[in-house]
Amino acid sequence: MPATATASLRPARYALAVLTFVNLFNYLDRYVVSALVESLRRSELRLSDVQLGSLMTGFLVVYLAASPVFGVLGDRGNRPRLIGWGVAVWSAATGAAGLARSFAALFAARSAVGVGEAAYATIAPALLADAFPEERRGRTFAVFFCAIPIGSACGYVLGGLIDQRFGWRAAFFLAGFPGLLLALLAARVVDPRPARTERAPSPARRDRRRYADLAHNGLYRRTVLGYAAYTFALGALAFWTPAFLERVRGEPHARATVLFGAIVVATGFTGTFAGGWLGDRFLRRSRQAYLWVSGIATLAAAPVTLVAFRSPSRPVYLTALVVAEVLLFIPTGPVNSAIVNAVAPDRRASALALSIFTIHLLGDVPSPPLLGAISDATSLGTAFLIVPAVVALAGVLWTHAAIRGEDPD
Repeated sequence: MPATATASLRPARYALAVLTFVNLFNYLDRYVVSALVESLRRSELRLSDVQLGSLMTGFLVVYLAASPVFGVLGDRGNRPRLIGWGVAVWSAATGAAGLARSFAALFAARSAVGVGEAAYATIAPALLADAFPEERRGRTFAVFFCAIPIGSACGYVLGGLIDQRFGWRAAFFLAGFPGLLLALLAARVVDPRPARTERAPSPARRDRRRYADLAHNGLYRRTVLGYAAYTFALGALAFWTPAFLERVRGEPHARATVLFGAIVVATGFTGTFAGGWLGDRFLRRSRQAYLWVSGIATLAAAPVTLVAFRSPSRPVYLTALVVAEVLLFIPTGPVNSAIVNAVAPDRRASALALSIFTIHLLGDVPSPPLLGAISDATSLGTAFLIVPAVVALAGVLWTHAAIRGEDPD
């Protein structure tokens, strides 16, 4: 690569490094509560499975409600500054959960995390999409989204270990503090697109039209609906799997969280990078390569996921869980690349915001409490049977979107 090209990518690479590291703490703070489920259930708060599942739902309801607001702000304003404020807010809210003396206080703290994460999740990918060319976008998002398995695993592992040694309150305190420092780094990222200053006669009307236009984009709509089914399944797996391993498979508490965390790290790296590489490689053969990769991977994952949660044999269910997680991580980069490629550059933050709103409203807002309700009525093992069916649905929707492509409805 010529020296001038390398120099021009230097700010983009710095942005990718910083935002990926911040994304790690994004998911650490999001999923530390999953490692604490059994301790919270046995604590002085005495939470039911429905209440435990609603902790994720409260966060996600706020997250999806705030996302369209930050999508519009991200398409207009100073994106690094918005990201920095978002990181600071969610980190402070994570620490505040450790002070909770009731379910209501814990629910409020976890819900407040959604405000900060909405600012980050809608704006950071749009900034990176502007910083790198289309042919590098799959690999760029693979790097950025590899923080999902690492951060989630750190939430499970560190949360479980700190909980075992110092208690669940300390786990929240230690998870939240580093983000306050990372907020300063995020605010110093160079935005490849200057903030806009134009005045519009009716910004509210323009913003409503922006989202209406996205909803009428057939390729975008089909991609997001598949993403919603995928998010439903992943939300259930991410929140309940440590408890499943402990309660249904009999793994000790610390080993259940560390085991699942280790699986998530290994499979997340493998699947996320494989998905980014495959998407970029096949983009030369099909404009819908990112959707093909996502659809085929999830269709393959569905039967393997069923084996992982039905087989009583430890070697079989652990092997199946590893294979299923690899396949489920493959779409992470490609589906986000498909979303930003389906819209004009000046709509990317809004497209990501509407995507976040939709996938969480239909996906992991209902899935953790739904599995909790089924678990309370029957068993957690029975509740997990819904997951493979929804994984298959995601694969069908994405494959259909790839076939239809940009054809008119």
